[in-house]
Amino acid sequence: MSTEPPPVVLLHALPFDASMWREQTAALTARGHRVLAHDQRGFGGTNLGDEPPSLDLVADDVARAMDERGMDRVLLAGCSMGGYVALALLRRHPDRVRALALLNTRGTADSDETAAGRKAFAERIMDGAVRGEVVAATTPLLLGATTRAERPDILNRVMAAAQAAPPSAVAWAQRAIAARPDALDVLRATGVPAVVVAGEEDTLVPLDEAAELERALPRGRLVPVPRAGHLLPLERPDVVTEILVGLVEDRTTDERRTAW
Repeated sequence: MSTEPPPVVLLHALPFDASMWREQTAALTARGHRVLAHDQRGFGGTNLGDEPPSLDLVADDVARAMDERGMDRVLLAGCSMGGYVALALLRRHPDRVRALALLNTRGTADSDETAAGRKAFAERIMDGAVRGEVVAATTPLLLGATTRAERPDILNRVMAAAQAAPPSAVAWAQRAIAARPDALDVLRATGVPAVVVAGEEDTLVPLDEAAELERALPRGRLVPVPRAGHLLPLERPDVVTEILVGLVEDRTTDERRTAW
């Protein structure tokens, strides 16, 4: 059995790019892991393309990026939108996932009302007359109340990222998320070790929805994180790093043989 630390793929939230995983990338790389912090199409300077919005398409992009780097089976971690991409990859390429970390993610499809809201948001973000107002009104909600009150540096970083995100990429991603299928059956069918991480102050994906993911995972556990909201890699980077390291490294020899 290889003693090389397992590779890690990190998938970012909307409307950010792979830089939201900066702290985790540095920490995992220092421990010897090969890390792919993947920029979803349209973000981080990548080409959006002209294909119709689809998270399946994004999942296949990730699989190709893994191939290019010689990554076979990985610890797959996704936050929010990145979690939805991770679920699509697990469904389409289950043999590529060694372990799974879902942060601030739900496993069910959008209701008709929620999907309609995403599509309406996509229209508004493309309208230059109201874009700034939309960003200013919605972006702070991504952070927990504690972060907003005590960490103005994080709020400023998140606002700057949201303002800089290409509107066409944000709209494309919102439409892709709105069209995603229910993923609970995918989770029930997987045997990989998994962790569901939830900010206790997350108002977008409440703790009870995170618990639904845990119940669907045969080898899953739920880790609530206090004093944090929807963007855990930014709000509590040390906690997220510890969780990811624990998922890939803190196992008995027999568990390693089975999982990795």
